[in-house]
Amino acid sequence: MSFLDILGAVNNFVWGPWMLTLLVGTGVFLTVRLGFMQVSSLPYALKLAFSKSQDDKSGGDITHFQALMTALAATIGTGNIAGVATAFVMGGPGAIFWMWVTAFFGMATKYGEAILAIKYRVKDENGNMAGGPMYYIEKGLGWKWLGWAFAFFGAVAAFGIGNMVQTNSVADVVHSNFGVPMWVTGAILAALTAAVILGGIKSIGRVTGIIVPFMAVFYVAAGLIILLINIGAVPAALGLIFTDAFTGQAVAGGALGAVIRWGVARGVFSNEAGLGSAPIAAAAAKTDHPGRQALVSMTGTFLDTIVVCSITGLALTIAGMKGVVAEGLEGAPLTAASFGGLLPGEIGSYLVTIGLIFFAYSTVLGWSYYGEKCFQYMFGSKGIILYRWAFVLVAFWGATQSLDTVWFIADTLNGAMAVPNLIGLLFLSGVIVSETKKFNEIRKKEKGETSTGISA
Repeated sequence: MSFLDILGAVNNFVWGPWMLTLLVGTGVFLTVRLGFMQVSSLPYALKLAFSKSQDDKSGGDITHFQALMTALAATIGTGNIAGVATAFVMGGPGAIFWMWVTAFFGMATKYGEAILAIKYRVKDENGNMAGGPMYYIEKGLGWKWLGWAFAFFGAVAAFGIGNMVQTNSVADVVHSNFGVPMWVTGAILAALTAAVILGGIKSIGRVTGIIVPFMAVFYVAAGLIILLINIGAVPAALGLIFTDAFTGQAVAGGALGAVIRWGVARGVFSNEAGLGSAPIAAAAAKTDHPGRQALVSMTGTFLDTIVVCSITGLALTIAGMKGVVAEGLEGAPLTAASFGGLLPGEIGSYLVTIGLIFFAYSTVLGWSYYGEKCFQYMFGSKGIILYRWAFVLVAFWGATQSLDTVWFIADTLNGAMAVPNLIGLLFLSGVIVSETKKFNEIRKKEKGETSTGISA
């Protein structure tokens, strides 16, 4: 058995039915307990996320917007381009539907993660905020060993999902389109990463606050142009996505389980709801109440999967229906070829390539912060500079590795860090509900809004 076979076997176990049930089940459980607040509170959450008003007197290192952009920097990445394409190839068009399902319930999960991150955050020896699953598991449940387990998996996982996968996908698509050697792209990305992450969270927050809005608007605009040009095919594409979601006909052997498995796995990879990564950024936000930043964090899942991934998924489906893509492509090159086949000339491929470069770079920045905070929890602040330099070197190394190896490692580590976090969310769900009720009372006093009807 080869090393790749062993990785595949471990990955299949980690992402077996039990993991999918735990991930989606936690989201369903929190959705019910919170009265489907991801529906009722979404308009207010979006308004809050992009509002300029900030409470500078509140504890924190960065603004609501910068915390959201840092989290989005880590989530709106190759998962939206290469990840959706992988789900499409392995699970068929129906996998897109299960990405939507994962995102809907994941919004409640992301909300709960952020509430706990703010409530249990601490100030480190340098006066900066530190928080996330490792802290709310230790302080909320008293299980330091489980908090340490999350921190270990998170510190290592950052090298996979937030680093190797990103640089590898960029190097792959740049090589495919421009013939640039993969090691050259890796060296450039490593240098640009070092230029930002050595300055810490405030430097990361400033850069992502500029890059993320630009890249999101850029990619969404390109996708919308494709859908408008091919508007007549959109209803049929949606129909195929919904039909295949429950039949698996587009997958060899009609394997419905493969459709669900790849849809959920790539949905989580894209929006990271349940992994416990985003609350690490949320913990650094300036906010007067955990519920306010939690709503902002929740919008990240909506923007990432319901908006951006949907555009990629529809473009891939339409390209497949029209037969404009060659056989055998996967990952980012498949998305680039699909955009290229649906837009005049080579413009589509270039748009995806440019978008992927920005997406991946910002993801590396966001995950460098996640990883170092996990490392800091275990070993203190003294070794952070070494962790940052290691992150830079792995950015270069990851660009030269095989795609299958990189994805298997990233997937496996994602699952490993999700388990402690989901346990913490389930056992601390009462705290999430209690803090939400308190915040709803504040909202009613501020704007006369009615309660969202949360169950006890």
